[in-house]
This record gives sequence, structure tokens and C-alpha cells, in this order.
Amino acid sequence: MKDVTFGQYYPSHSFVHKMDPRVKILAAIAYIVAVFLVQSYHFVGFAACLLFVLITTAAAKVPFFRVLSSIKAILFFVFLSAVLQLFFHKGGTPLWEGGFITDEGLLSAGFIVARIFLVVLGASLLTLTTSPVELADGIESLLTPLKWIKFPVHEFALIMSIALRFIPTLLDETDRIVKAQKARGADFESGNVFKRAKALIPVLIPLLISSFRRADELADAMDARCYAGSKHRTKYKRMVPTYRDLIGVLVMAALITGVVLINTMLPF
Repeated sequence: MKDVTFGQYYPSHSFVHKMDPRVKILAAIAYIVAVFLVQSYHFVGFAACLLFVLITTAAAKVPFFRVLSSIKAILFFVFLSAVLQLFFHKGGTPLWEGGFITDEGLLSAGFIVARIFLVVLGASLLTLTTSPVELADGIESLLTPLKWIKFPVHEFALIMSIALRFIPTLLDETDRIVKAQKARGADFESGNVFKRAKALIPVLIPLLISSFRRADELADAMDARCYAGSKHRTKYKRMVPTYRDLIGVLVMAALITGVVLINTMLPF
């Protein structure tokens, strides 16, 4: 569970870490848009997106295997999506005589897997290079226009920040509870699916109690410091765009333009 990188921050003094969090959030959204702009079976566009991920990872000075380990959390979902495409995709030529798996089904499965793979890598890069506090400040700044319709922007950003902050904490807590239950003779690996699900109850109940206890302690700490939401709050650090953010915007514009050109100029 410690290998799950989504929601964890990797400290560094890299080019990407020093960028404005608002620009990084918008860049992540633009990157996901670029991934979904890739037309069906056009793997050259995916190659361009993967090249962008590799360059960004190198610029962020984050180990690529640290980013790649984020895929572990969704391996079952990726496998299920690929199997559904293989067995239920209609059209194409069967790979063998009388077979039910077609060439288009195989391409469709690869296309879905590549899309999920790239989206998760991009989201992991955002959380690895942006601390929860910076991420919350960036979301709050981007959603500032919604204050005109009485939307609780600050509270929403705070909830997002706390949720991201407690992901690694809850993972460590889960790992500790699992080890404690195994030391008492609990078996989480044998039996069918229903027995394994039932065996998780001794883990989920202590984890739920621990989560409520942590939430109560956090609420008491915020109340002791006279926290009053967004009312008359000021910022210690002000976000000011720099040349790094301009370079990031230009790179994202080049990526989206490149994907569009690949779709139109390079037929599958």
C-alpha cells in the first residue's frame, strides 16, 4: 500500500515544483483533454502524450518508477476494461477461425488501456509535484468567480486539501491494522471472494473508527486556532506567475496542437 503514489507529494526543487499551482492544475486538465482528443486506434497521439509525461517527469526530478507505481491501484480496473473490450467488441476479423476475439477488439482493448494508463500518470504527476496546501490554494484561486453565486469556494478547497493530505496517512493506518490482524491469525489471502471480503471486516471497522477519531482531533485543533472559514482570511504566500508558467502554457498548447495535427494528417 505504501507504493500507491496518488495523493503523495514528492519534495524537490525542480522546474515543475516551482511552477504556479494554478497553471499546473490547468495543465493537468489540458493534458487529460489531449489524451481524450486522440482518435480511436491512433496510437501515435498516445506516443506524443507519453513523451510529454517522460519529459515532465525528468524536469520534475521524480523517479519514473515512482510515477509508474500509481498504476498498481487501478490494475484490476484496467484488466476488466481490456477483457470487456476483447469479449464484447463487435466488428473486425476474428484472430482465428471460429474465434470470438477480433482484431478490432484487440485494438480497442489496447486503446482503452493506453488511455487509462496515460490519464493516471498525468494525475499522479500533479499530486507528486504539488503539495496539498498549494493544490488547495490553486483550486480556491481558480474557483474564485464562483463566489458570485455564493459557492463555498474556500471550504471546498479545504476539503480537497484535507482529503489529499490524509490519503497516505490512511494507507499507513490500513497497513498497520492489516499487519496487526495477521499477527493475531487473520487470513486475507485464502478462500473465495466472499470469504476474503468477510475477512476485511476486522480491518474496515478499526480503520473507520480511526478516521473518525482523526477527523475529531482535526476539528478540535482548527477550533482551538479560531478557524472561521474564508471570512477575512489573508494569504501568507501570494501566487505570482513567472516565466516557468509561460513555458508550461506553451508546452501544453504545443501538445494539444500536435495531437490535433496527428489526428488530421496521419491516417490510421
